[in-house]
Amino acid sequence: MIEVFPEFVKGLKDLEGFSHIYLIFHFHKSEGFSLTVKPYLDTVKRGVFACRAPRRPNQIGLSIVRLEKIEGNLVHIKDADMIDGTPLLDIKPYIPEFDRRTVIKTGWFGQVRKSSGKK
Repeated sequence: MIEVFPEFVKGLKDLEGFSHIYLIFHFHKSEGFSLTVKPYLDTVKRGVFACRAPRRPNQIGLSIVRLEKIEGNLVHIKDADMIDGTPLLDIKPYIPEFDRRTVIKTGWFGQVRKSSGKK
């Protein structure tokens, strides 16, 4: 659940009509950064900009979540991949006509999926 400060509640108007939203947040528990990291589901160190690791130079995270409902200043979501108390920087609607892309290449991740037999 997202708790929006009272002074920003008016900005939630019309958001409930969307099934998914982007959450832009601050990795507030992450200290320092490394330009190479071992990503989740891999055993090889990769460049941080080719991964979704939290130890980043800018400490900004991005997640697409399912919007369930809005009650006053509370935004109920599903499928969040952040920890409780994470500071939210912004909310944006997911609009398929603008956001969906045909994925042609997935870099190292496609190779890891192939070798593990996952699709």
